[in-house]
Amino acid sequence: MLIDFQNIDILIDDRPILHNVNLQLNEGDFAYIIGRVGSGKSSLLKAIYGELPVKGNQAQVLNFDMKNLPANKMHNLRRGLGIVFQDFQLLADRTVYENLEFVLRVTDWAIEDRKKRINEVLNEVGIVNKAERYPHELSGGEQQRVAIARALLNHPKLVLADEPTGNLDKETGESIMQLLMDIRKRGTAVMMITHNHALLDEFPASIVLTCEDNCVKNITPQNIEININTDNTAEINPIVF
Repeated sequence: MLIDFQNIDILIDDRPILHNVNLQLNEGDFAYIIGRVGSGKSSLLKAIYGELPVKGNQAQVLNFDMKNLPANKMHNLRRGLGIVFQDFQLLADRTVYENLEFVLRVTDWAIEDRKKRINEVLNEVGIVNKAERYPHELSGGEQQRVAIARALLNHPKLVLADEPTGNLDKETGESIMQLLMDIRKRGTAVMMITHNHALLDEFPASIVLTCEDNCVKNITPQNIEININTDNTAEINPIVF
């Protein structure tokens, strides 16, 4: 099991932002996280990669005890995770190759192995011909593919994606979703925040979580009723199990 949270509170400034979280994720799972703005979706991801503290019964991520993992050991956890952000977070003054090489350097890859691994991930995301381009020379979709390539460098067991299609047009967003689905088929679990509820039908997941009322609820994908309001928010009426 990649994630095992049992009756966990997630804290910000010692105040619980999410209560009594129960979550299990296995290899090859694809999980969506949905919910209103400010409902705690990003906080859930941050707890998984160790940016927010947790307390409660059990909090295991990749066999690390998140309740007792010291800060100087956090890098060991994060080497097993790939993290993809909505705003790409690429280094603007470095080429695609240099962005990726930087990650391998700080994670202690041998010099002779770096070029091969960079070529592998760029092939995997379909932009091997962009290695010498700078971020400003790429489209939004290409930049997100670089971000996904960066997340895959260390052969993660789990990819965490925070609104990876949020800044992309529909066609480009769908291509990124297909890429994430392909990654999942190869055995890497994916957990993704989205406000685009149409994706739940177009790209079905094994798990759908909704953050509401300071809780995380596990809801069945086939029984989500979504009512889009005029203010572009959504009311979600889950059948909870």
